[in-house]
Amino acid sequence: MPMEIVLFGLLAVLIVFMFFNTRKRQKQMKAEQEEKASKTVPGVKVLLQGGIYGTIVAYDHEDLDSPALVEIAPGTVIEVHSQAILRIVEPKDVVVEDETVEVVEEAPVEDAAPEAAAAPSIETAEETRARLERDADDK
Repeated sequence: MPMEIVLFGLLAVLIVFMFFNTRKRQKQMKAEQEEKASKTVPGVKVLLQGGIYGTIVAYDHEDLDSPALVEIAPGTVIEVHSQAILRIVEPKDVVVEDETVEVVEEAPVEDAAPEAAAAPSIETAEETRARLERDADDK
């Protein structure tokens, strides 16, 4: 009979431990979700669940069922569920020491491809949003 009491006591201790451990993890997850929601603003770089990097164009903190607009390439905006945003991509801090950099100009190569000379410009999130609004007004 005393062995059964010890086993029930051990079972009770394990259940209490699991309960407190679960609550701690839930609080931690909720804090992480709130932090991600506060940092998710237009113009910030994000990583999506599928491994795609992009820039937030539009995101509604209030209505999480409405899709977020993410620009994955200049002029290419996709709609994703708000939970598809895995994390905010923090820019790496680059430390540049005081080094002198020499710029050497080379003579232009005559047989260079004309596409290389005219590189496409990269739109900011605000420019993309304005262009999308103009396109919607035109339709």
